[in-house]
Amino acid sequence: MAVSPLLIGMPEMRHSSLVVVANRLPIDDSAAPDGACEWRRSPGGLVSALHPLLRHTPATWVGWAGGTGAAPTLPDVDGVRLRAVPLTAEDQRDHYEGFANSTLWPLYHDAVEQPEHHRRWWEAYQRVNRRFAEAAADVAEPGAVVWVQDYHLHLVPGLLRGMRPDLRIGFFLHVPFPPPELFMQLPRRAELLRGMLGADLIGFQRVQAAHNFAQLVAKVLNLPATDRRIGVGERVVRIGAFPVSIDTAEMAALAARPDVAARAQRLRQDLGRPERVILSVDRMDYTKGIEQRLKAYSELLASGHVKVRDTVLVQVAVPSRERVGQYQILRERVEREVGRINGEFGRVGEPAIHYLTQPFDRAELAALYRVADVMAVTPLRDGMNLVAKEYVAARVDDTGALLLSEFAGTAAELSQAYLVNPHDLEGLKEGLLAALRAAPADVSRRMRAMRAHLHEHDIRAWARSYLSALDETGPLVQRMVAATDALPTQPARSAARVEHHPGG
Repeated sequence: MAVSPLLIGMPEMRHSSLVVVANRLPIDDSAAPDGACEWRRSPGGLVSALHPLLRHTPATWVGWAGGTGAAPTLPDVDGVRLRAVPLTAEDQRDHYEGFANSTLWPLYHDAVEQPEHHRRWWEAYQRVNRRFAEAAADVAEPGAVVWVQDYHLHLVPGLLRGMRPDLRIGFFLHVPFPPPELFMQLPRRAELLRGMLGADLIGFQRVQAAHNFAQLVAKVLNLPATDRRIGVGERVVRIGAFPVSIDTAEMAALAARPDVAARAQRLRQDLGRPERVILSVDRMDYTKGIEQRLKAYSELLASGHVKVRDTVLVQVAVPSRERVGQYQILRERVEREVGRINGEFGRVGEPAIHYLTQPFDRAELAALYRVADVMAVTPLRDGMNLVAKEYVAARVDDTGALLLSEFAGTAAELSQAYLVNPHDLEGLKEGLLAALRAAPADVSRRMRAMRAHLHEHDIRAWARSYLSALDETGPLVQRMVAATDALPTQPARSAARVEHHPGG
């Protein structure tokens, strides 16, 4: 096996029977108060989903550490071994910011922004995917399970199968998979499909995504395909929907802590004790519908249906992909609109919108969930959206209204939410008013139903269903499935500081 020059000279690592391969390692580096560099767990959407399972299963996580140049040697995090894949500045620009997030991301999200196509981006995507595959092949013991994650690494399953045919390979796509008419725009569509078909099991968030994939494989590659199985030579690749979830019990226990409840009370007081608090927690991304939400709220203020003294909107918008031009422009537009709304409708000491861009630790986030009478989750397109599920899990008193986009994957499960089409401004306004004015009995009935669903379909159920489908008879998978049943129901305490970066 030819090895990338960037991997030569890296320290040898113990082999693992479970290897997770993802674009980022489950850590984030930042400066400590004394200026020193500190490593800590960084729970975005993917890490939040996998971490409760992995800390109870010996595993290696292969991913990028976030910088450029030589890969650092990292300590274990919560028992998970870390293997950093080095990226150059060119790799980061052309693979991550380029093909992954300026070609695939907008295309997979209904082309809300126009995808860009550049040959050098595709060359970088191939180069980086090979480097990830080589690192995974290096740390996987014979017959290991390798679980590849998301759109940054479509080619890894196929490359890995060529290097290590002994492995059991799973691939899971956390974002939407587009309909054929959109995917067909990709100049390298066949190569991406073949890369994914290197897996034994391909998981999607929704049934429609699996259907889209099967249609494309039949059309582009002329392979026999159904919505459950695809024939690839002598192999059968299975596909299906496995909606990702959260550690429901952990979030509920965190929200029920006395200090979190007291913090929620102080937050409401700091907000001026309004009758209603609306909360949105997003990454700064054009798929999240932030601008549409602000416009709807502005028009409700202008019409007098919502008054600043009675109702306040808290918009958390954590910056992401700030080197990508589309995201820089979006942030400028959002901040300009927030300023306009506060200037037109706010009063001294009473802003119409409390706009926050810093990440929050999980306790603070749970307090925000508890103080919010309405949680507005209205993306234009989202693979799942775990923030909506976290809000439901945190409402331990069965109160709180969830306003949810029909185009979030979560809507297929949390059908008792107040569902809206975020592209329909009038419908969005009507949905927001309905959630604000709903009778307490109706709110409680809806929330109880959603909480019951999450109790049955939490992180344990997701891991169990996917891993069982990956290998129903393998002893490793049996141990991993058993481990999910032993996950704690109380929030794990850690000396490391933890920040929450909304995933999605």
